[in-house]
Amino acid sequence: MKIDIDTSVCIGSGQCALTAPEVFTQDDDGFSALLPGREDGAGDPLVREAARACPVQAITVTEP
Repeated sequence: MKIDIDTSVCIGSGQCALTAPEVFTQDDDGFSALLPGREDGAGDPLVREAARACPVQAITVTEP
């Protein structure tokens, strides 16, 4: 899967990091980021739920 984070839309609510902490984190400014080596979701079933939990829909998950 391919995960894209629109950093111009992200408000730093942290819902993604709370929902799928094995894939998402927050950067030094509090905005969403992918953990190193987890750019493909690492098979985590909660990635799609994390995208749905984003209050501004800044996360897009697609299949290659």
